Amino acid sequence: MKQISPFALGATLYMPATRTDLLDVVFGRKIEGLRSLVVCLEDAVAEKDVAAALANLKSLLKGIQALGGRPAKAPLLFIRPRDAHMAVLLNEWPLIGHVDGFVAPKLNMSSLKAWEKAVTRPGLMLMPTLETADVYDPSAMVELREALKGNLHDRIIALRIGGNDLMGCLGLRRSPHRTLYASPMSYVIPMLAGIMGSSFALTAPVFERMDNLRLLEDELALDIEHGLVGKTAIHPCQIPVIHNALRVSVDDLNSARMILGEGAAAVFKHDGAMCEPATHHLWARNILARAHWHGVRQESPVITGTESPPRLTQAV
Repeated sequence: MKQISPFALGATLYMPATRTDLLDVVFGRKIEGLRSLVVCLEDAVAEKDVAAALANLKSLLKGIQALGGRPAKAPLLFIRPRDAHMAVLLNEWPLIGHVDGFVAPKLNMSSLKAWEKAVTRPGLMLMPTLETADVYDPSAMVELREALKGNLHDRIIALRIGGNDLMGCLGLRRSPHRTLYASPMSYVIPMLAGIMGSSFALTAPVFERMDNLRLLEDELALDIEHGLVGKTAIHPCQIPVIHNALRVSVDDLNSARMILGEGAAAVFKHDGAMCEPATHHLWARNILARAHWHGVRQESPVITGTESPPRLTQAV
């Protein structure tokens, strides 16, 4: 099974499978800076248009084949079937190997077995979306986590948090003036980060407004504080904002390199804080992965990794 870093996803743009310019988007000729794309056959396509959307998707795959496959630097490409039954059909298409995987909408314990049986082709990854009412139940999420680890763990690149659908379960819609964290998602996202985050990467819900990029920046800061590795985008204008937020600070990069350095002390002080490699090594590895995929905000000199970290000799 191929491995794709969840940090490679960045801003994941959703586009309906009915669009006629998908080949240009897939080949990176349409949207600058796009890292990952989901061609949606579910909520973005009306029931009456499903047949046309499937035909358009088949044409897309034939176009990729005719051009010799996707370029190495092309965006990651995922398909979002309507359900596991449609995934069974797509799984058998001869050219489906041109995509990186499927988004599994509304995945829960009742649909898990169907998805396990639907996606069998080697190389196809999965991005399950957590967006049903049982997501509000921590015990249900513990059960789902253990089940996902059983048979699908190696296929899952990340779990997506479906914020809009989860708000819809309560008959709510997010405020246009506050981040999603000023809503019931302020309970759900930390809970999922705690239950799922030790086993799977998590990506952040869509920001549904295109006219308030400052609020998007505020929400992204909170996404990152909760360990979320990427964010769904609904418009190209959101892509550079998301990618900029995912860049790491020089101070964090320096701390990460010192924590992971061969000569690191068990506990040391850096940038006014205590660093403890035994505790902070996973954080440090994630910082280096983010820096690899998204770069660094150049604010101060970068430590090369050869410097010896100062030892902690007094309380911080």
